[in-house]
Amino acid sequence: MTRRSLLALFPVMFVAASRVARAQQTATVYKDPTCGCCSKWVELLRKDGFAVTVNDVRDIAAVKDKYGVPQALRSCHTALINGYVVEGHVPLADLTRILKEKTAVAGLAVPGMPIGSPGMEVAGVNPQPYDVIAFGKDGKSHVFTSHRGA
Repeated sequence: MTRRSLLALFPVMFVAASRVARAQQTATVYKDPTCGCCSKWVELLRKDGFAVTVNDVRDIAAVKDKYGVPQALRSCHTALINGYVVEGHVPLADLTRILKEKTAVAGLAVPGMPIGSPGMEVAGVNPQPYDVIAFGKDGKSHVFTSHRGA
């Protein structure tokens, strides 16, 4: 194999190594069994290489209470990923950032279900602006990232 052909393989090997590292990430998602948008978000996680366990629950509020999701930040599903609580349709880029930086918060949340957030895309409808909120175990929160929509 020539040096040139080896260099051509480098990007392929880098991407493969990145996916292997991500494949070791696990997520546990709690959702209502009938929620389609939650299932779409789970599929996005899986496509990004996460090993996802889904728990369909009828009393999702009890899950949110158990993991300390502030009332004002609640959405339709709750996930546990590497010690973080991830509430709602958090974009994968923000999730990747918090995991990489090891941000000192309890979790991230996208309150409500804004159109255009991951899993909430609607054909022909412009995405809404929304914020990803970081929250602590003490209940304090701040904007982690803003997504401005169309």
